[in-house]
Amino acid sequence: MSNAGSIDTLLEIMAKLRDPTRGCPWDLEQDFHSILPHTLEEAYEVAEAIERGDPGDLRDELGDLLFQVVFHARMAEELGHFDFHDVVRSVARKLVRRHPHVFGDERVESAEQQTRAWEAHKERERRARSRDPAAHSHLDGISVSLPALTRALKLQRRAARVGFDWSSLDGVLEKIDEELDELKTALSASDPQQPFHELGDLLFSCVNLARHLDKEPETVLRAANSRFEERFRRMEALLQSRGMSVAQADAAELDAAWEEIKTET
Repeated sequence: MSNAGSIDTLLEIMAKLRDPTRGCPWDLEQDFHSILPHTLEEAYEVAEAIERGDPGDLRDELGDLLFQVVFHARMAEELGHFDFHDVVRSVARKLVRRHPHVFGDERVESAEQQTRAWEAHKERERRARSRDPAAHSHLDGISVSLPALTRALKLQRRAARVGFDWSSLDGVLEKIDEELDELKTALSASDPQQPFHELGDLLFSCVNLARHLDKEPETVLRAANSRFEERFRRMEALLQSRGMSVAQADAAELDAAWEEIKTET
């Protein structure tokens, strides 16, 4: 086996895991669809390691994510579609093509200008790939398999680039108030689907607020999840120290304990 620190080592390991006669039974059973949940899970674990600020975990999680790329590429190679080296060549060509200010003669003066140039390059690529240029939409290419908050953010950013956006934060906040009022009205409506739609509009507007505050909604919600979990666990411990469980406490006791914990965190 080649140098343990080289990509060739990982490719060799993957080939042995998928060997039809001597490979791992579990690895041999997998296909693109069965591996997909593991790929997504590894990406989220990378995000978690970054949020914890743990370089050691980040190293390990990036390795796990890289292995997912190698796994997909190996299965594609077995089917005669492409191999890992094709993946590398493809992304290398794409990066060079989308950075003419680095690898060519174009110039950009700021990160903001580079972002606009990057999106312009991607837009031209999407148009070139479109089977029907006349039916092209500025929202083309935003994957439907993205987490809903992330996809909402991408849809809003794409629309904003062509001027479909609020001009100020006040407009966004007013829209949230409007959607909340519509949800309240819908709760008393006879159509059971109306609250469903209005709640979706409210969540979509909250993503818009996160975007205008320059915050990633997935990151914001993950942080809120962590705060809730920490506070709930501390509330459990507090109530236990007073001789009761969460299930035994009444609404007033739960509310008082929750507020006590919130003042401490």
